Amino acid sequence: MARKEYRYNKKSDFATTVKKPLNRDDAKKALAKSVSDIADLQEMLYADNHHSLLLVFQGMDAAGKDSTINKVTSGVNPAGFQVFSFKKPSSEEMDHNFLWRCWQRMPERGRIGIFNRSYYEEVLVVKVHPAIVEGRRLPNKEVNKSFWEMRYNDINAMEKHLANNGTRVVKFFLNVSKDEQKQRFLSRLDDPKKHWKFSSADLNERQYWDQYQDAFRDAIDATDKDYAPWYIIPADDKRNMRALVADIIVEELKDLKLRFPEPDESEVARFSAARESLNSE
Repeated sequence: MARKEYRYNKKSDFATTVKKPLNRDDAKKALAKSVSDIADLQEMLYADNHHSLLLVFQGMDAAGKDSTINKVTSGVNPAGFQVFSFKKPSSEEMDHNFLWRCWQRMPERGRIGIFNRSYYEEVLVVKVHPAIVEGRRLPNKEVNKSFWEMRYNDINAMEKHLANNGTRVVKFFLNVSKDEQKQRFLSRLDDPKKHWKFSSADLNERQYWDQYQDAFRDAIDATDKDYAPWYIIPADDKRNMRALVADIIVEELKDLKLRFPEPDESEVARFSAARESLNSE
């Protein structure tokens, strides 16, 4: 799977599709191979200790963010990554700038940080529902073109700062279709084991489908950068979606040119003595 085929392209809008979708077995094998590679590369990321990786997952409700994160990290040492989900901001969080709560959870060097939703909610949900701004303690509450441009600029500046300091930022838009979202909502309603996943609020937000598509398009247009790329991932086929996301993560980690640190020569000189000592016990 060539990752560059799925980079955001303004000409393609959100019509990016998998040219040659894998069948069930091949998608499963591809995912397993990438998960194994991610585990190996994460160990090297930790040992190298010069970089970190931030994975940002965005998408409409029922796009498959939770399950994708779960699958692609299934082989990674739990000590090597952290997952954070961002809901409605708390009172404390609203007393800070809109990036603050996510900034507190950025991955340190050697680790993978995963955001299930992120600071992008502030140019997605808030853009679809601008009345939210009225409830914020902001000095300027005039919601206009300039307001959103300033937010995009702030996001770009933060992601550039992260990139300059060793954090690779990779952003995924899991692009589920409106019809597929409907089927997944119905599945949750029909299966008692999935009732906990359904919220009437999700159905209410579905009424703003077109507005959300516009908000995603505007945000991606403004923030798709070489130092913090967006990948548009077709999300109706979960197996191919997960395999593709995992493949991209592998390629992004490989691009960091990670390596295990070389031991000090004086320490290497002691290896033989250490081996003899252990074998003589």
